Amino acid sequence: MADVVAGLSSPQKTLSPKYLYDARGSALFEEICRTPEYYPTRTETALLREIAADLSALIPKGAALIEFGSGASDKTAIVLDAAPQISTYVPIEISHDALDQAVARLAQRYPSLDFVPIAGDFTGELRLPESVRAKSAVGFFPGSTIGNLDPAEMQQFLLRTRVLLGEDSVLLVGADMLKDVPTLLAAYDDAAGVTAGFNRNLLERINRELGADFDIQAFRHEARWNAGLQRMEMHLVSLHDQHVTLGGMRFSFSQGESLHTENSHKFSTDSFDALAARSGWQIVQQWISPAPQFAMFALVPA
Repeated sequence: MADVVAGLSSPQKTLSPKYLYDARGSALFEEICRTPEYYPTRTETALLREIAADLSALIPKGAALIEFGSGASDKTAIVLDAAPQISTYVPIEISHDALDQAVARLAQRYPSLDFVPIAGDFTGELRLPESVRAKSAVGFFPGSTIGNLDPAEMQQFLLRTRVLLGEDSVLLVGADMLKDVPTLLAAYDDAAGVTAGFNRNLLERINRELGADFDIQAFRHEARWNAGLQRMEMHLVSLHDQHVTLGGMRFSFSQGESLHTENSHKFSTDSFDALAARSGWQIVQQWISPAPQFAMFALVPA
């Protein structure tokens, strides 16, 4: 409640993208990943398959694979298949439903693997169980989820992760690269309207869980390219002047005013290298797909 009230009270109304992922939001995101316009998932998946042997060579025997924002864990199987030396899988996911379903599915496929699921926010303070801390740690952060954070949050996440994983760790990070604006706009506003439904589901969740009275149909989804900040933005734009009540408070939206719900920063190799360096990491290997370019970076503590 406090986060939503604070976000709706800001001059630019905004909410954290982590609240997009309730059970329905997680399911809708998986549907987005199957739309023809949304290139990141299929491009990264193809890249992971191509470089699987290279990734395996970076993973020590008996390692724990720790995935941040694991979701459906679809890409994880590529790494697990390529690196049977992994002994433990630690998915960290805010959606309990997504976490439970992913673990149940993977446990059938990898019966000898130890599973240590953590239900929580990977951007917050985390502590690994002693059984995991005793193993070599390999962090896995695919999907360009790092791009959903603002620059200060990116750096804070990487700094905390360096401490969490330890000095002998490896961190594998997927990052979407800069590309032409029409490709970006289409990816975040598909013709079938799946992304629009995903975005508006946030309002449905606030109504359901917090007792607000958003008129869902009075907001339209809008994808914007912010050239100055090199990021895609998702907004919910009010179609007319209106008021929303929540927790006894009243919030006003003017026609055309937006609620900013998500960012997706895009990177160059130089910008990602600079981010890693500021955060106590260094790139030891990088792989970049053909267009539409997507990258996987292997980092070690600097």
